[in-house]
Amino acid sequence: MGTLYVVATPIGNLEDITLRAIRILQEADLIACEDSRITKRLLVRHEIDTPTISYHQHSGEEKTAVLLEKLRAGQSIALVTDAGTPGIQDPGGRLVRAVRNAQISVEVIPGPSALTAALSVAGISADSFYFVGFLPKKKGRQTLLKELERLAIPIVIYEAPPRVVKTLRDIHAYLGERKIIAARELTKKFEELQEGTVTSLLNHFTNHRPKGEFVIIVLPDIY
Repeated sequence: MGTLYVVATPIGNLEDITLRAIRILQEADLIACEDSRITKRLLVRHEIDTPTISYHQHSGEEKTAVLLEKLRAGQSIALVTDAGTPGIQDPGGRLVRAVRNAQISVEVIPGPSALTAALSVAGISADSFYFVGFLPKKKGRQTLLKELERLAIPIVIYEAPPRVVKTLRDIHAYLGERKIIAARELTKKFEELQEGTVTSLLNHFTNHRPKGEFVIIVLPDIY
């Protein structure tokens, strides 16, 4: 039997990768990745020539079966996401569950995560928090936002730039005038941390088109 390695990769800066992650990516027989074009940038940067195979949200049971067969044949596979830790807001968890159900070894190679990166520079107590990931675009969005209103701990939301303004409007509508910390482009050239009320950040991003991936931290009323 082979081993599935769950490998965290940089969320932006290609130097943010552990020595162990580089070694595993070099030694693996295959790298399963969301988008080979994105992963190739990392591999080229660190002179890794391991072949890749796609595994993304549209990969079905057939692709999972192919990877399981390779593992059963003794090959080692490194699972990566486009950025950060596999299984956090990406389809990697499906493959990990299938491999574990098949009683094949799974090892984690920990590293970068936009979630922990944003919390670490927010200047708040993150002893407990609620991670939402990406809010539903339509179905279930209002229901979830209503449930979040009752929480008395920081709420962490991922958001893509075209939907930042809409999400801030919805936060104001359902959660009220909260204090917000918005982290964008973490570890990249234009990394930025904006802090203020929902209204002030809504005004800012209405007048300055949001760019880059966002982590939005919504603070409870006690802050």
